[in-house]
Amino acid sequence: MKTGKKIFLTVVAVLVALTGLTVLGTGADKSQFRSPWDWPAQWDPAVGMTWGSTGAHTALYDTLVYPDQRGNPLPHAAARWTVSEDGTEWTFFLRTDIKFHDGTTLTAEDVAFSMDRWLTIGEGFSYIFSPVIDRVEAVDDYTAKFHLSIPFGPLLTALYKFYIVNKDLVLENLVKPGPYGELGDYGREFLQDKDAGSGPYRITEYRPGDYMIMERADDYWGYVTPNAPDQVIQYGLMEAVPIRLMMEKREAEFTNPWLSPETMEALDAIEGVDLAAIPLGAVQHVEMHTKKPPLDDIHFRKAMAYATDYETIVQQAFPTGKVGAGPVPSSVPGYDPNVKPYYLDLDKALDELKQSKYYEDLDQYPVEFWWIGPGGTAQEKIALILQANMAKIGITLKPVEVPFARLQDVSSDMDASPHMYTLTMASLYHEAGSMLHFRYHSDGARSLDQNEWLLDSEYDRLLDDALATVDQAERFAKYSKLQQYIVDLCPTLFLAEPASTLAYQTEYLDWPITYGEGIPLVGYFMDPRWIQVFPELK
Repeated sequence: MKTGKKIFLTVVAVLVALTGLTVLGTGADKSQFRSPWDWPAQWDPAVGMTWGSTGAHTALYDTLVYPDQRGNPLPHAAARWTVSEDGTEWTFFLRTDIKFHDGTTLTAEDVAFSMDRWLTIGEGFSYIFSPVIDRVEAVDDYTAKFHLSIPFGPLLTALYKFYIVNKDLVLENLVKPGPYGELGDYGREFLQDKDAGSGPYRITEYRPGDYMIMERADDYWGYVTPNAPDQVIQYGLMEAVPIRLMMEKREAEFTNPWLSPETMEALDAIEGVDLAAIPLGAVQHVEMHTKKPPLDDIHFRKAMAYATDYETIVQQAFPTGKVGAGPVPSSVPGYDPNVKPYYLDLDKALDELKQSKYYEDLDQYPVEFWWIGPGGTAQEKIALILQANMAKIGITLKPVEVPFARLQDVSSDMDASPHMYTLTMASLYHEAGSMLHFRYHSDGARSLDQNEWLLDSEYDRLLDDALATVDQAERFAKYSKLQQYIVDLCPTLFLAEPASTLAYQTEYLDWPITYGEGIPLVGYFMDPRWIQVFPELK
């Protein structure tokens, strides 16, 4: 960690009339870890999927297993586990000393309830487990048995996204009537602004559209680094100007990774602020709605793929990244380097376009490209570059700026979903099956992560077979075929593998991920239990 001279700053009560955002001061006795994020976020672990949401879940809740720096599973709430010979029964033996934030003990009943609740609600990352989990049985107070309908090779690493909630607390706070029968709303309203966890932090305040505060739980059962922040605060904010001002005034400890290269450069110029490239195995994909004309025509999609200038997009939008390698990031185990994605070739683009049933009527089929505002970000750069690329072959691409909330609203509706949009994606568990599942399997078709709407039963069958394969080498060989399957269908523009670059305070913050010693997985790289804050060095 860098050190610098002590600086005393006057805390500003309200950050610029630009946003009306309330900025919370450090206080005399509170160390803080504050950041602007992509809202709206969901604090309910059965619902939330965004990076801001999963970062909060990791601080608020415990999981059965926890990843090491290489993404391998370590015992956590489960002290140990066993697996049946056929791979369909996994038995987890829980620690007996874990307390929820209300002081009650975490038991196998909570584990079973949490999985049942998650699968019943059917949102968030539940689609990872819904095809394979039959039920979870509480064998006794501290033994939970997972009964799988089919073997699931990556179960342990997939469990990084399974957060255990307090059964009794949720049941005490049901709202009735609700969509889940006797269970009313299943505690969803309660968990909009509160938590039911046992993690190292607990929610103490939430102001929708403004901020959420988590306080450190002093009685947490597990390890927390000595100078971990007393408070973790997320702000619902994406605008570059106020974010830069917050960093200058040391009213935020780090930024989100979606700011433009120009903004990042300006942040890097601030004394005491540096940039860190976080290796999260991320990809930047443009998702093409394969059921909406003209993108329902594979030749039209391939024409767009060959007309895309990938190198220019990387140079202008992701200068620390590289051109996309296909449906799976090249850093994720199971990636096949022999699968070659599309490349810029206008002659091939025109050949494909002439084979499209829409070729004679291109002027009647403009393609909308939704990008998440505000302006000046990498997303706007992508939109403008693609617009210029497509014009060269006669395709009209119309960039449309939308707020993130709008994209969330329509993502579950096939008819309302736009022609195209782009998001930064990262694997949920540490192998190719994760990306191949949540990006293309029909289980997740109504999620924000899929706009392709493939709904391809043959792909689903092949992937289900791969995921059921316990032997890793055999499973990875099947992943290779699936990667080629997706490339051949061309439902996606594989733009880039961006480094997830963010700005952070160096003089009073010790954050292992910024110097290569953290956990490079979404949600876990910002786990505050490993982060040290030294406010006296401000």
